[in-house]
Amino acid sequence: MKIASWNINGIKARLPLLLEWLSDEAPDVALLQELKSSDETFPREPIEDLGYNLETHGQKGFNGVAILSKLPLEDVRRGLPGDPEDHQARWIEATVVGERALRVCCLYAPNGNPAPGPKYDYKLAWMDRLKAHARAFLKGEETALMGGDWNVIPEPKDAANPQLWVKDALFLPETRAKFREILNLGYTDALRAITDAPGIYTFWDYQAGAWRRNNGIRIDHHLLTPQCADRLLDCRVEKEMRAREKPSDHVPIWVELDL
Repeated sequence: MKIASWNINGIKARLPLLLEWLSDEAPDVALLQELKSSDETFPREPIEDLGYNLETHGQKGFNGVAILSKLPLEDVRRGLPGDPEDHQARWIEATVVGERALRVCCLYAPNGNPAPGPKYDYKLAWMDRLKAHARAFLKGEETALMGGDWNVIPEPKDAANPQLWVKDALFLPETRAKFREILNLGYTDALRAITDAPGIYTFWDYQAGAWRRNNGIRIDHHLLTPQCADRLLDCRVEKEMRAREKPSDHVPIWVELDL
């Protein structure tokens, strides 16, 4: 089973590119973030015409996450548990029903800038809620994957110029510590299970020639429960998507599982 996560940075702006990518690459499951679309205005039909089951958790103009699957989806849940007052569309999860069931979670973590400040406080609290939910998957011994835009640069080698990010919410010590706390529960960072190589990035800003200078960062991740990690075959970043016409500032990150 091949699963891709991609912050698409606007479903309507990127729809032709998305449809071409789905036709060419044919992921079994695609996790999309930053839809910037409500559920009502999401362009479902052309995606469903390609054979995908589709579940969205949208928000007009901001945020928004979606799961696309060639296999049936069951037990769909929207919103990260732990704060009933949080209405930002940043989390959706469902069970992909194949020969073996796989719980997939698509997330778009808060950016947190400017830090310090209320946006950073929200980011840290959100990550605490994510940790609690992640612990529940482990307790249930589920084959589960949490993929998406984590807005976390885990290590200095995950940035071309780490010194540029030392005061940014994505790279602050508290942010990285929260990410490590989730890993230390027993999760596997899929890419780092395959390679320790530096220079692998998933995001290049539109500004200051970042793509041309390869001034990137790795902030999109797949974290796997032990039961899922046991079935990991490969993880790779589809860097070439950043060079396409009208690209997102993120590129897809893929995992292949023996499922």
